Amino acid sequence: MFAFFRPAAHRTPLPDDRVDSTYRRLRWQIFAGIFFGYAGYYLLRKNFSLAMPYLIEEQGYTRGQLGLAISAIAIAYGLSKFLMGLVSDRSNPRYFLPFGLLLSAAVMFLFGFAHWATSSVAIMFVLLFINGWAQGMGWPPSGRTMVHWWSQKERGGVVSTWNVAHNVGGGLIGPLFLLGLGWTNDWHAAFYVPAAVAVLVAVFAFATMRDTPQSVGLPPIEAYKNDYPEGYDASHEEEFSAKEIFVKYVLRNKMLWYIALANVFVYLLRYGVLDWAPTYLKEAKHFTVDTTSWAYFFYEWAGIPGTLLCGWMSDKIFRGNRGLTGVVFMVLVTIATLVYWLNPPGNPAVDMAALFSIGFLIYGPVMLVGLQALELAPKKAAGTAAGFTGLFGYLGGSVAASAAMGYTVDHFGWDGGFVMLVAACVLAIAFLLPTLRHTNVASSSREAVA
Repeated sequence: MFAFFRPAAHRTPLPDDRVDSTYRRLRWQIFAGIFFGYAGYYLLRKNFSLAMPYLIEEQGYTRGQLGLAISAIAIAYGLSKFLMGLVSDRSNPRYFLPFGLLLSAAVMFLFGFAHWATSSVAIMFVLLFINGWAQGMGWPPSGRTMVHWWSQKERGGVVSTWNVAHNVGGGLIGPLFLLGLGWTNDWHAAFYVPAAVAVLVAVFAFATMRDTPQSVGLPPIEAYKNDYPEGYDASHEEEFSAKEIFVKYVLRNKMLWYIALANVFVYLLRYGVLDWAPTYLKEAKHFTVDTTSWAYFFYEWAGIPGTLLCGWMSDKIFRGNRGLTGVVFMVLVTIATLVYWLNPPGNPAVDMAALFSIGFLIYGPVMLVGLQALELAPKKAAGTAAGFTGLFGYLGGSVAASAAMGYTVDHFGWDGGFVMLVAACVLAIAFLLPTLRHTNVASSSREAVA
C-alpha cells in the first residue's frame, strides 16, 4: 500500500562546483514546502472547536458529548504520528506530507457540506478519527526532512523556526472562519473555507519538497557542513529496519521516555486551553462569537515569538539544556493559567492578555520535546522518535484535554477543569526535572539508549 511513498533513489553526484549553489537553493525551497505544508495541516486540526458552541446551541449536544467526539482526533493522531512515523522513516516526504493533507481536507469538506456528518456523536467521532489519522502524516515527514537537510549545529534554530508553522496555520482558522461566516452566514464555513486553502497548500508542498540530498545528487548534510555527530559513520546513511528503529532507538531510550511522559501534561495544558477557549470565554467570561474567534487567533500567533524566543534561550542562555528551558517556561505557563482562570468576568483585557501569555509560553516546551526527540535518535529513526513522544502527548494529554475536560466541566464546573490544567503544569515540570543534567542532548544519541 505504501510502495507509492518509498524513498527516492540516489542520483549521480553533482559536480563539486554545483553542490553549494544547489544546496543553498534547495534548502530555502524545501523549508518553504515543509513550513507551509505543516501550517496547512493546522488549518484543519481544530476547526471543530469553533463549531462546538453552535452544536451545543442548535443541536443540543452536551460539552461531554462533544469532548468525546473531538477526542477522536487526539486518539487517532497519537497512534498515527507514531505508526506513520515508522512508515515515514522509510518513505519519500514529498508524497507523504501532501497526501495526508489532502485526506484531511476531504474530511473537512464532509463536515462543511454533508449535514449527516454532525447528526450523531458516533458519526462525528469516526470522521474526526479519520481526520486525526491524516493529521499524523504531517510531523514525521517534516522531521525526516529537517534532519537530512540541516546539520546538528543548525537544527535548533531551524526546528524552532519551522515549529511556528502550526501557530501560523492554527491562528488563521479564526480569521478564515469569520471571513467565511461573513460571506455565507453559515457556521459550517469553519470547515470548508480552511479546507479549500489547504488543498492549494498541498499542491505547493508537493512542488517544493524533495527527499534526501542524495536523491538530487548532493552529498549528505554532514559532509556538506563538515558537522558530524559523535559516532557518525557510513551506516547512518543506511535505512534501518522497522524493528531496529522501534526497539533499539525508541523503546530502550530512557531520555525519550522522560520527555514523552512530560509531553502528556504539556499537551493536556496546551489543548485543554485551546480546545475549550471559545466555549469557556463565551460561557464563563461572556465573550461574543467574533471576540472568541480573535482570541483563538491571538493564542496561536502568540506562540510564534514565544517559540523563537524559547529556541534562542535554549541555545544561548541555557547552553543546550532543553530540560531547564522547558521547566522555566512551564512555571510561567502555570502563572498565566491561574490568571486566566481566576480573573473575574468583566475584565476582557486581562483574559486576552492571559490567553496570549499561555500561547506565548506553551509552544516553547512543545517545540523542545520535538527537538529533543529528533536529537535523541539517528536521523533515519527521527520520525519514529518524534512519533513516540507524540503518541504520549495525544493519547494521554490531548484525549484528556478533550474528553476528560468536557466531562469534568459538566460535573464540577469550570473550576474543576482548571484544577486539572494547573495539576498538568506541575506534573509536566516534574517529568522534565530528570532531564536537567543533560545539557547537550544532541551530542550523542547513544548516551540516551539503555
